[in-house]
Amino acid sequence: MGQAGITSTELNGFIGGHQTVGDHHSGGSGSDKPLLIGIVVILVAYAVASMAGFTVSPKAAADSHAAADSHAAAEAHHDAAHGAEGHDEHADPHAADAHGGHGSHPLPHIWAVAPFVMLLGAIAVLPLLKFTEHWWESNTNRFIVAAGLAVVTLIYYMTVYEGASLSAAWHRIDHAILGEYIPFIVLLFSLYVISGGIRISGDLKAHSTTNAVFMLVGGLLASFIGTTGAAMLLIRPLLETNKERRYRQHTVVFFIFVVCNCGGCLLPIGDPPLFLGYLQGVSFLWTMTALWKPWLLTNALLLVLYVLVDKFYYYPKEGAEDVLRDEVRTTPLQIRGLWPNALLLLGVIFSVALLDPTKPLPGIGWYPFVYLREIVQLALVGLSLWLGSKQVREANSFNYHAIVEVAALFVGIFICMQPALEILNEKGPSLGIDTPMKFYWITGGLSAVLDNAPTYLVFFKTAFPNMDAATLNAAIENTSGVPYVNLVAISLGSVFMGAMTYIGNGPNFMVRAIAEESGVKMPSFFGYIMFFSIPVLLPILAIVSLVFLL
Repeated sequence: MGQAGITSTELNGFIGGHQTVGDHHSGGSGSDKPLLIGIVVILVAYAVASMAGFTVSPKAAADSHAAADSHAAAEAHHDAAHGAEGHDEHADPHAADAHGGHGSHPLPHIWAVAPFVMLLGAIAVLPLLKFTEHWWESNTNRFIVAAGLAVVTLIYYMTVYEGASLSAAWHRIDHAILGEYIPFIVLLFSLYVISGGIRISGDLKAHSTTNAVFMLVGGLLASFIGTTGAAMLLIRPLLETNKERRYRQHTVVFFIFVVCNCGGCLLPIGDPPLFLGYLQGVSFLWTMTALWKPWLLTNALLLVLYVLVDKFYYYPKEGAEDVLRDEVRTTPLQIRGLWPNALLLLGVIFSVALLDPTKPLPGIGWYPFVYLREIVQLALVGLSLWLGSKQVREANSFNYHAIVEVAALFVGIFICMQPALEILNEKGPSLGIDTPMKFYWITGGLSAVLDNAPTYLVFFKTAFPNMDAATLNAAIENTSGVPYVNLVAISLGSVFMGAMTYIGNGPNFMVRAIAEESGVKMPSFFGYIMFFSIPVLLPILAIVSLVFLL
């Protein structure tokens, strides 16, 4: 994957811009205008839709309907007392949905998973083949493959599926794209663009401990501004510090392990799976109190191992001239672009924490409109592009290549993985997953190849079926109880093992793309797994399981 395959036409198709990735956001003051105009159009359209009542939260609508039903029932009771006939026209129309609408569906055939397997195979194999490696560098071609296989999956739901219909296919689009993909990609896009306006510059001596400190800071930030925000903030200064070194690949991979994944488990805003747990009723600070010890051990082991490997294996292999340049060409760290972007990042965090359309605002009782969270995030992106320094973005070599790559591939992943998730959701309780170890390894193994957020949710519901928030929190407060340890296992598996592959978590792809644009030859899909994930990360995750889950 390199920068070479992107063209201005491709970028136009994805973000409405008119510059190429090759010019690194150097298109002048007008280069962001198409994107800004697009954001304004979306904001205006959303305002119109809201005024027309199209964005009312389903939960708010249901509560309002329930109140109306209660009033109607009271009237019916009053009329009945006076000999009136029943008021059947006030029966709850949502009751049918609760029992027969989208409540249950025929199980997809196992062969319906084939497009998803083919998409994973394309991501893994096409960059390795001589006659497809350059073709695959184009995000347009990635999108063609991903979207094409997604269409195959939807055709299955319209033709071969037991309950085949246009409605069945639309239900999967509604769930995968409208319900999951849009919030996922808008959040990543917001963190990517806003953090791209902050520049931490400088060229320190690229010693093992220096790089480890970058990762340590990123691992701490990941839980508080999200793994995407922390990764986008620190990957560029890390690459700049190491630009004189010849051996950099392993440093980027360890950065992915720590900053893009394992550092993000202390708060629900750190990683999407934990945020889903919060929405299911897990208290906001449970992750901090329950997971800080595994967080500390995992990241400490990774950082110590990195220092040892880099100091005693890679650094001695550096050429004398490269080491001399690294020692001499140093500049102190400087931070630019904090205004307004630091404040805007906080805005993104608060939007995630507060603007959930299924939960009322604390102390107000008002349910946010559907997609209000995403609209706020896009507005914050617009403010970042409008008020932020264009010179800072140019110094960062900022462009949209990495986020477009994630968007192009994950639109297919989210649809193609629906049959696999439906099979897991149906068969999960009967698979005999009943111990913390099983929850940890199965949740983690699937999170490496499926999106870790829905995978977390499947096994969360397997471990805690039909529990309300009060019952759930009572069950997981007992640190020696089985529910507590099971939730620890599900949380750690989904977050930590998202680092096992490039597709396990969105920031993994973005960091890989930025590193390759900077001249770092990153390992292939299989190379990443065979030379780093299995021999380096997997033993550490096994140690964590033995310490905390037995």
